[in-house]
Amino acid sequence: MSNHLETVREHEQIDLACESVEVSDIFFQDNKKNERCIQVLYGRESLSLKMSYFIGADWLVKNQQAIYVAPKINNSVQEIDYLGMLQSCLTHGSIAKNTKDLYYIKLNEPFIEIDQQMDLLTPLLIMQFLQILKSLVKKGLKQSYYKVERNLNSRIKGKVLIAQNIKKNLVRNKVTNTFCSYEEFGFDSIENRVLKHTLSFVRRYLSQYPEYLRSMKYLIDYCTPAFENVSDEVNLHELKAVKRNPFYKEYQEALKLSKIILKRFGYHISEIQHSTVEKILVPPFWIDMSKLFELYVLGLLKDKYGNKILYQAEGTYGEPDYLLVDDIEPIIIDAKYRPIYQEDKNVNTFIIKDIRQISGYARDVGILDKLGYHTVEEQSSSVVSCVVIYTDQDKGDKLPDSLTDGTSITGFTKFYKVPISVPVLKNQTAE
Repeated sequence: MSNHLETVREHEQIDLACESVEVSDIFFQDNKKNERCIQVLYGRESLSLKMSYFIGADWLVKNQQAIYVAPKINNSVQEIDYLGMLQSCLTHGSIAKNTKDLYYIKLNEPFIEIDQQMDLLTPLLIMQFLQILKSLVKKGLKQSYYKVERNLNSRIKGKVLIAQNIKKNLVRNKVTNTFCSYEEFGFDSIENRVLKHTLSFVRRYLSQYPEYLRSMKYLIDYCTPAFENVSDEVNLHELKAVKRNPFYKEYQEALKLSKIILKRFGYHISEIQHSTVEKILVPPFWIDMSKLFELYVLGLLKDKYGNKILYQAEGTYGEPDYLLVDDIEPIIIDAKYRPIYQEDKNVNTFIIKDIRQISGYARDVGILDKLGYHTVEEQSSSVVSCVVIYTDQDKGDKLPDSLTDGTSITGFTKFYKVPISVPVLKNQTAE
């Protein structure tokens, strides 16, 4: 497949030569209620594309013109390490369940040809799969009944498979053998076999890319021994008959990722190409960098405050990103992946829409109740501290001792903003 590929950076705007062809806005998850990944701006004689905070690849004109949006560059020399951000937050097992809206993959669309080094999707899927698999292995693989078909000698068990028995035994004069189908109880279930098969894919893929293997090898080494007594033979159609077990809720997400990874490589491990291959095919996909930053900050807050942090706690009318439930200093916290919050020597920058949104949380009785203000008198007399955590690569990667040590936002009571840098790839140069 050959296609024209336009390469840009997130949160940029470019002019596009696309004469006599209609180009439409691209929405995350193809839902017009969601944010735009790309906004099309039509002028009298021009067409511009405005990028948002999403990275990925998609068709502007199907099978003709595609666009690839890369992570933005800071100071023209550093590229954001989105995989490092994901790895950081997924060290907390509880965060993995919140990654379902982090990306969107259009597996039924025509694949797009890109350079090998532009593949943002596969490492992300593998990282998430391994982290969930680690959580699953830590809890212990589940045992269940599974169907077995075997040629038994001098005995019958379960159901005799007539056609196979004739073919494998009677026509070969093996009269003491009987080909049977029966159930056994153990670890060699279809779910565990699919997970082991996917782990083999992952190991083969990472062996081609040492830069990824270094950061994920410990996960592979942790998970592999658990599948020692599990077969690698799979039939994905058998998964449809598997019943969900609420105690093993990690299985559902792990198997979903398994099917995506296996489909990515056409279900054949031989399709994993050697690293010398320059071009690969990927399905159209989008990664929400704002969501990734939100989860990255959640990991930092969990590191610092542990269970005192509530994520997306439901109030009466809204859900703030985080609540710090603390007897001494309860705080409402919001993460903003927006450069406008970066410090200016002369102006205390902020977005008034964000201030109003967070102020609304600070007056929501449902939120105040979760912060420890239970009575009407407490809620009426309390002014809760509010903090915006934003990205700024010129600042450190550690949160301050107290979030209220950040810069006060002028004109508002007990409003602060705190900068945090995110991981970057080393030795990057500007294009």
